[in-house]
Amino acid sequence: MSNILIIKHGSLGDIAQACGAIQDISEHHKDDQIHLLTTKPYYELFKKNPHISNVILDKRLSKLNLFYLYSLMRSIKKHNFSKVYDLQNSSRTSFYKRILFPNASKDIWSSTDTTLPQGKTKKDFDKDSVLERFDYQLKNSNIETKHTTSPDFSWSSSDISQIKINYELEKFIILFPFCSPHLTSKKWPYYNDLIDIINEKFKHQLKIVVAPGPDEIDQASQINALCILDNGKALDISQLSALIKDSSFVVANDTGPAHMTAHLGSKGVSLFGAHTTAYKVSIERENFKAIQVSDLSKLSAEKVFERLSNSIS
Repeated sequence: MSNILIIKHGSLGDIAQACGAIQDISEHHKDDQIHLLTTKPYYELFKKNPHISNVILDKRLSKLNLFYLYSLMRSIKKHNFSKVYDLQNSSRTSFYKRILFPNASKDIWSSTDTTLPQGKTKKDFDKDSVLERFDYQLKNSNIETKHTTSPDFSWSSSDISQIKINYELEKFIILFPFCSPHLTSKKWPYYNDLIDIINEKFKHQLKIVVAPGPDEIDQASQINALCILDNGKALDISQLSALIKDSSFVVANDTGPAHMTAHLGSKGVSLFGAHTTAYKVSIERENFKAIQVSDLSKLSAEKVFERLSNSIS
């Protein structure tokens, strides 16, 4: 039995996308121990993943912090990993490779760089969709990819029955109107208009809720929807996953919860402006689609409601 390392730091959407690749790696190495290196926000979450034996925390401190870097590299080296699958493919993980396996080929260190198609630069390769890139990387590491392009994030859910009782949730729609402060181009401005239309057309038969992150609770008061919290705190990822799974429909900006919805198999739509394409981020699934426009400020609430109504009815 060998030790196998997978590296996946985040963000939340990336975590949901990578779970199919993680499953394929695990099934390929069914007689080995699968370890995963990740960051603090996803450390406890990945402990629930049935395809992972052990989770290693990377605090991602500065690379100039030599004491931390030495400690982390020592922690990794003690496992004597026979193979590493770098699913983060960042400059940081390339730096780790130069320390741990400086001359390794794809037989030891599988990454975008080591499996790059001949004649193609990483910049060109990164124009392909996320899941296509994972699929190519693993296939060129001799792994059969049954799940990579169809991730299943359902393992992440926890029991939220008490939360649903507290808020009297039966049939409900979730809105994710938030985005990172530095990514305001992803933010659709007409959620309250959409809420008015939903309430009018469905005669308040569906509750409309928001589930803000820790830094979004104050913003939630600006949305005319029921704010779902757990004892005054934001839901954790597993609770949020369960809430999404039990919903009737999700409307979201291009953020982590949108990617969670897509890979939980739940119904919903994500709203895309010019910042990227739904194809590139691999978000469209059987039940989850995208509306792509050049300018989100010109996407009407009526247009979004039409998509929602057709899916629910």
